[in-house]
Amino acid sequence: FLRVTKQYLPHVARLCLISTFLEDGIRMWFQWSEQRDYIDGTWNCGYFLASIFVFINLFGQLSGCILVLSRNFVQYACFGLFGIIALQTIAYSILWDLKFLMR
Repeated sequence: FLRVTKQYLPHVARLCLISTFLEDGIRMWFQWSEQRDYIDGTWNCGYFLASIFVFINLFGQLSGCILVLSRNFVQYACFGLFGIIALQTIAYSILWDLKFLMR
C-alpha cells in the first residue's frame, strides 16, 4: 500500500495543510460583494478600499495555495499565507473575539 501511495502522499498532505486557505479564497471569490460590504461597514473605508482589501486577501490566499501545491517558492508562499492570517486578524477583529480564538 505504501509503495503505491508513496508518490501521492506529499500532494495530499500539502492539500490538507492549505485547505482552509483554499476554501476561504474560493468562498471570497463567490461572496465578493458580501465581503466588500462587511469591510466597508466595519471600517467605513469606502467601496474602493474595501474592494482592494478583499482582492489582496483573495489573491494572497489563492496564489499562496497554488505556489505551495506546485512546490514553487514554498517558503515565500508560507510567509504570504502567514501575512494573510495577520491581516485578517486585524481587519476582522478576530484578536479580541475570545469565542473565536477558543475554537
